[in-house]
Amino acid sequence: MIDECLAVEFQVTDDDCPLADATRQVENVQIDARAPQLRDDGYVLLQFSSPTNHHLRETLDADDRIRYLHVATADGRDTYRCLSKHPCIVHELISSGLIVEQLRYREGKATFFGAVVGRDVLKGVMERAGQAVGVRLERIYPLQSEAEEIPSQQWDITPRQEECIRVALELGYFSIPRDADASDVAAELGISKSAFLERLHRAEASLFSQIFM
Repeated sequence: MIDECLAVEFQVTDDDCPLADATRQVENVQIDARAPQLRDDGYVLLQFSSPTNHHLRETLDADDRIRYLHVATADGRDTYRCLSKHPCIVHELISSGLIVEQLRYREGKATFFGAVVGRDVLKGVMERAGQAVGVRLERIYPLQSEAEEIPSQQWDITPRQEECIRVALELGYFSIPRDADASDVAAELGISKSAFLERLHRAEASLFSQIFM
């Protein structure tokens, strides 16, 4: 069994996938996406979201590489689903062993957040990244379990969980209406949206159990 798990962040400056191209054409928009899923028929399933922007909708709808574009709107944010005929650079890294947690597109650039299990897998991912144009490793660090952290002195939560709540408060995540969503807080923390939500839910469960039990 390989115990070492490394968190990695890649930036792509020359990605020509539909989402990167859309943020290149539409000003001041950020797209947060899940890992694209390559289907047996050769199409790629894309699932992503952004603040409501009609120009972005029109740009994506006009892209000949996009099929079956579906948009749902809630709380000022659009959630998209569609098929794409264009493979993304991230698939090359996934095939080498990268576990993708989140993708972010802004101003034509893409940032991939994920993890690799073991140094050998990391080596393979780095070799594939070196063969792709415009792919650069931004950060790499050990991915530790929340249980390995030392609890906060005031409350029985870890420092990362405490930081998660503090930043969320500062950005207005708990305000009504919200001034920031989960993606905004995750970006400020430099982690994926799923990692932020996991830490937040663990912290809430711990705090509520201490208060009400």
